Amino acid sequence: MADRDDYALKSAPARQVRAPDLPYRPPMPRTYRPKIALVGAGGISFAHLDAYRAAGFDVAVICSRDLGKARARAAEFYPEAEAATDYAGVLSRQDIEVIDLTPHAEERVPLMLAALSAGKHVLSQKPFVTDIATGERLADLAETKGVKLAVNQNGRWAPHLSWMRHAVRAGLIGELLSVHVSIHWDHRWIGGTPFEDIHDIVLYDFGIHWFDFVTSLTGRLADAVQAQTVRAVGQVMRPPMLASALMRFPGAQASLIFDAHTPYGASDTTYVAGTKGSLISRGPNLGEQAVELHTAAGVARPRLKGQWFNDGFAGAMGELLLAIEEDREPENGARANLMSLANCFAAVAAARSGQAMSPGAVRRLPEGAQ
Repeated sequence: MADRDDYALKSAPARQVRAPDLPYRPPMPRTYRPKIALVGAGGISFAHLDAYRAAGFDVAVICSRDLGKARARAAEFYPEAEAATDYAGVLSRQDIEVIDLTPHAEERVPLMLAALSAGKHVLSQKPFVTDIATGERLADLAETKGVKLAVNQNGRWAPHLSWMRHAVRAGLIGELLSVHVSIHWDHRWIGGTPFEDIHDIVLYDFGIHWFDFVTSLTGRLADAVQAQTVRAVGQVMRPPMLASALMRFPGAQASLIFDAHTPYGASDTTYVAGTKGSLISRGPNLGEQAVELHTAAGVARPRLKGQWFNDGFAGAMGELLLAIEEDREPENGARANLMSLANCFAAVAAARSGQAMSPGAVRRLPEGAQ
């Protein structure tokens, strides 16, 4: 018979146990240090360059339509790098082996086609593409040319998300039952910036990190996705700042809650439950997280090093370079990333239609989402 503690959802205190050692840190190539050309000197390029400098990667060229911006980025991070505006000229250089593309998705597709056709390895900014067919065509081209194409899903190497992913893959919590992400933060800074033009910035441009996290744990498309977006009370930005999604898998579920209009009390929680244990990560933001692993043995609290910015960016490039060195598909490879995109596209379509959507049936981002 149930007692009062059962009804109150109480549990006995768990004993502290040693946290297992997991390879959550950004992967790095052993000896391969190719010359890299970074294309695009906009806002996000600082995170790429800062991470690459710390990791010891060789950025030889910074290419931008604005030569002044390219020179400024070079002066700040890589004084020996060439500042350039001629992308075709960069691709013609035999010493450049890897192209890091930071522009937005629609601008990036022809740049990716040109780089892959020139026999260069490519790291694409996220979200990778706006339709699955284009992504498949790019992945096919990379295979034909014998080069690697990866996506800068830098959240994969955020310390807390990386540790949890490795814990799940190591079988530490048994079979996956559920994944629940709840993030409450103030994203109102987008007002008056180009990001305000992205209608589904929360569910798509921001949310893709967590669709990718869920997909990296399940390894498959969801059976169905439900979602909604809502304009917050009093918001002045054009895109809806509140969004949520519910994903159904065989014998499992996942939920994503994004409150991007929260001026006070920021909070970021990720909960992953399995048949033999659970993982919990809590903190006030993406960079400050404390992880717990709960099993029958007790509770383990790993002391994680690093932060999402900029370890995540070092991890995305480092994994590509290691994959080139080992001649294998990157963990963040383009073809695998299409599953993350399909789950995300289905959520955007579900929010628009008010009906559950099947990821396999939604082949492109709905019009007006970006």
